[in-house]
Amino acid sequence: MAEAKLRIDKWLWQARFFKTRSLAAKQVSGGHVRLNGNRILKPAQAVGPGDVLTFPQGRIVRVVRVEALGERRGPATEAQTLYFDMTEKKDVPPKNPGFEGRGRPTKKDRRALDLSRPRDC
Repeated sequence: MAEAKLRIDKWLWQARFFKTRSLAAKQVSGGHVRLNGNRILKPAQAVGPGDVLTFPQGRIVRVVRVEALGERRGPATEAQTLYFDMTEKKDVPPKNPGFEGRGRPTKKDRRALDLSRPRDC
């Protein structure tokens, strides 16, 4: 029996890495996604369990191993069962500090927050 496969753009969308399937297809077509270390350019490339995907998402480079193929684009908890995240923790940016329900930050707090963020210059 043939091994089950799914289009990479559809899998990335079902696993909730991209908001729309067309955004996932653009990332693949732009050459930003690697499948098992090889750059791919076609959104119709098939992926299956055991494949390793590397792609940028925001300011970090995600490395995930495909664990399962989805039936649908379900809730986030269901999507997290489709992959194992192998991204190094040092690559993950710190979370935005919350204000613990104190409401909107003051202008002074905003300036301090802006100064604490790294610049992309």
